[in-house]
Amino acid sequence: MIDETVEEIQEMQTHSSSTVAVKAARALSDLVDRDFETVEEFERALDHNSSVLRRANPSHASLVTTQRAIVAMVTEADNETVEQAKENTQEAIDSVVEQVMTAKRRAAENAAPLFEDGMTLMTHDYSSTVLEAVETAVADGAYLDVYVMEARPRYLGRKTARVLGEIDQVDATLIVDSAAGHYLPECDRVFTGMDCIVDETLYNRVGTFPLTVTANEVDVPVTAVGSSAKIVGEAFRFENDFRSPSEVIREPAEGFAVCNPAYDATPTELLDSVVTDEGTWEY
Repeated sequence: MIDETVEEIQEMQTHSSSTVAVKAARALSDLVDRDFETVEEFERALDHNSSVLRRANPSHASLVTTQRAIVAMVTEADNETVEQAKENTQEAIDSVVEQVMTAKRRAAENAAPLFEDGMTLMTHDYSSTVLEAVETAVADGAYLDVYVMEARPRYLGRKTARVLGEIDQVDATLIVDSAAGHYLPECDRVFTGMDCIVDETLYNRVGTFPLTVTANEVDVPVTAVGSSAKIVGEAFRFENDFRSPSEVIREPAEGFAVCNPAYDATPTELLDSVVTDEGTWEY
């Protein structure tokens, strides 16, 4: 399960960073079912496999922080037997998963009041927390019009549009990324997820920065939604992920280069607000 999860993360089959963190945490349960002679051997295996999972996408702050937390909780527990180490590992995994899911739910609940009945909004890429906030607002009676940027080159926005298209009180429209400026004047607010915020910079799926700049130009507020665990300090170093050129162009690139960054950087001063499980910060 660990190897499969690493491959899934590397191939970006799981798009939501909170979902990535949960799947990676649960993948470590594989170690509980393996045989180890000593506590030291088990803890070395835990540290090694956790490191492998972290390296699958080091740009995911929630993946990195949750993996480090699990390893720390186990290795600092002074395990006397392998069975005790395994029990502490499973408890650490369950605790981290619960923290991630609770933070995600609370962030969505805190953001839901911003989704006012009758409003038109735009969103980019695929954020399970933004989607949960929409579902919460709809459950409270809101009717929404949503423009969804397709998020090339992997078209993650299509997944968002399909989810929204199944909600009766949401009128969803999928648009190409370059059409954002055309439709933004119709919007009351832009909502994005967030991979992480480091040193007053929001790192999120590529396309977030030009969307935010354009929204600022036409006076449409931008709100990023996500777990407070994604707001990290100097101990976390963001590393962009440069994807395969084949995602951009199928035939061989002859005579020119192809660059395919997964994320871009947006100064938080361009945001109207950031909503997390701990509350709302306005800029």
